[in-house]
Amino acid sequence: MAKKLLIAGSALALICSCNSMENPLLTESSAPFGAPEFDKIKNEHYLPAFEAGIAEAKAEIDAIVANKEEPTFENTIEAMEVSGQTLNNVAGIFFNLMEADTDDEMQQIAESVSPMLTEYSMYVSLNNDLFQRVKAVYEKKDELGLAPDQMKLLEDNYKSFVRGGANLSDEDKALYSKWSEELSLTTLQFSKNVLAATNAYVLNITDSTKLGGLPGFVKTMAAETAAEKGLEGWAFTLDAPSYSPFLKYSTERELRKEIWTAYNTRAIGGENDNTEIVKKIVDLRIKIANILGYETYADYALEERMAKNKVTVNEFIKNLLEPSMEFAKKDVADVLAFAKKNGFEESQLMPWDFSFWSEKYQQAEYSLSAEELKPYFQLESCINAVFGLATRLYGITFKQLDNVPVYHEDVKVYEVNDADGRHLALFYADFFPRASKRGGAWMTEFRGQSIRDGVEYRPFISTVMNFTKPTADAPALITHDELTTFLHEFGHALHGIFAEGRYGSLTGTNVSRDFVELPSQIMENWAFEPEYLNSFAKHYQTGEQIPAELIEKVVAAKNYLAGYGQVRQLHFGYLDMAWHSLTELPAETTVEFEQKTLAPYAVMPSVEGSAFSTSFSHIFSGGYSAGYYSYKWAEVLEADAFSLFKEKGIFNTEVSHSFRENILSKGGAEDEAVIYRNFRGHDPQPEALMKKLGLTR
Repeated sequence: MAKKLLIAGSALALICSCNSMENPLLTESSAPFGAPEFDKIKNEHYLPAFEAGIAEAKAEIDAIVANKEEPTFENTIEAMEVSGQTLNNVAGIFFNLMEADTDDEMQQIAESVSPMLTEYSMYVSLNNDLFQRVKAVYEKKDELGLAPDQMKLLEDNYKSFVRGGANLSDEDKALYSKWSEELSLTTLQFSKNVLAATNAYVLNITDSTKLGGLPGFVKTMAAETAAEKGLEGWAFTLDAPSYSPFLKYSTERELRKEIWTAYNTRAIGGENDNTEIVKKIVDLRIKIANILGYETYADYALEERMAKNKVTVNEFIKNLLEPSMEFAKKDVADVLAFAKKNGFEESQLMPWDFSFWSEKYQQAEYSLSAEELKPYFQLESCINAVFGLATRLYGITFKQLDNVPVYHEDVKVYEVNDADGRHLALFYADFFPRASKRGGAWMTEFRGQSIRDGVEYRPFISTVMNFTKPTADAPALITHDELTTFLHEFGHALHGIFAEGRYGSLTGTNVSRDFVELPSQIMENWAFEPEYLNSFAKHYQTGEQIPAELIEKVVAAKNYLAGYGQVRQLHFGYLDMAWHSLTELPAETTVEFEQKTLAPYAVMPSVEGSAFSTSFSHIFSGGYSAGYYSYKWAEVLEADAFSLFKEKGIFNTEVSHSFRENILSKGGAEDEAVIYRNFRGHDPQPEALMKKLGLTR
């Protein structure tokens, strides 16, 4: 086992002084609905809570093993399902806050906790006596008269043991445990380095003549960022609301190059270097896959997903990528031609040019700009509109609560009720960037839905975004792209909110990785529906309805650069599969391997020394290793699924209720291919996506 990491002495002193009776993570919450008591939770509470949760979980596993009765579904499989609840609760709070509101002390605690959790995971997955009980039940599964969800739970548990090393020799179990612990710590370090590298860079402009092209809202935000950091002038960071507008609008090409380079060389070299960490993660995954009997990590990871194997995934990517290349190249050529007509003197566009000139081209081609649209998308109006869409489709309502504790003052909490008044969930919304939050947008949960001892526990769902903050001059205004992101993450949230079932491991978003994006991506479609946009998009100052011609431009521009965008997204999936289809580490450096891998499908010039792998958190510290293709896989699903809404009506409640019943509420209680067919009546049609994107001849 790797040496356990200890946190700083001062923190240890705090931790040791905290007993369980005073620990809000170990006592029943007095907050409404039993919500986490964020107002009471301090860093000093986490380590003892993890220790107590692990001890309790081990005792529950020991009790299952010690049971002298013949193994049954109830005393073994269901008993395992409800074990470890305290540990789940603690982890659900700590690791979510590690992403949304972390600090140095929490990161130190994570380094201490990570090997503890890996050791506990091995305590269960490599427990031969426990496995023998599971195996005994599994071998009699056809005689037990189990319901479909019970059969799925049993099969999942059995396969989890086998895939977790239960059939390994004692010597190989020790290796598997060692490598798993190393992998856990290494992915944690990867994530820590990305956040540190992102926060380490600031583009500080003190000369106002260098702000050419930047809209007022961007300059105001940059001035406030500078003030927050104690700097003069204007400050631009690598957070999306700052970085993306700068690339899109700044007329200062050299500064665009500087900030693009900073973003695309994050964690390459320096004190936050991830180049060797990427290789270490890949190497550990190869070793783990090999010892479990798989040639590559992709073979191991894909076995339990809809795609099933890497041949299917690679064919899927290829079948979308190759016909999209001509459209992507034309997109780039069109932007370059436009740029040259408007004063661009270079022979080719560089990556730091593309966003700038494509925005100009979009304005010229469609007379549409993000700045022109923003005044119609005040965040508060968009919140009401997104909630209102859920009300219209599913009958649910949202009520903001002021008596539920939050982990940061920016966070809002809502009670979600069904059409009949039944409580469904608490919904936490965290919209704005800060140094303690990682970039991007995501949905998660502090507690999932389950039924234990006859009591149903409804979920605590959270969405986390990094939208433009309100300024001294204007409320929070979001771009149309950010509205689309909001709808995407809200789709994930609905998957959690509508969770139904008795087994928490089979409800909500606990589905195959290549199925989980269907509920999120289908929601994006409404962002381009005039009937929906007309219902809420009003100018934040005048109250004027968004002009019909603006909506027409949004719809017309929907597939602007669709070929380029499709190839770019497929690049990520292709790179992911390349890393996780390796049988041994490449001789090249991390940067060289990435550039060589992507070269055959490049539509933009490669920049020496830049790479995405070192900050590719989805696959190196998130849950998308050998799974990034699933975004496109789910796009096929959602394009095919939304075509039914288009056919019947985008607010058709017959279709939406069927989608809720067959998709959103079902979780992973059945095979996802069956779940999809039950909704749509047929298997997904890939042609639906190409048609939707306009990538057909």
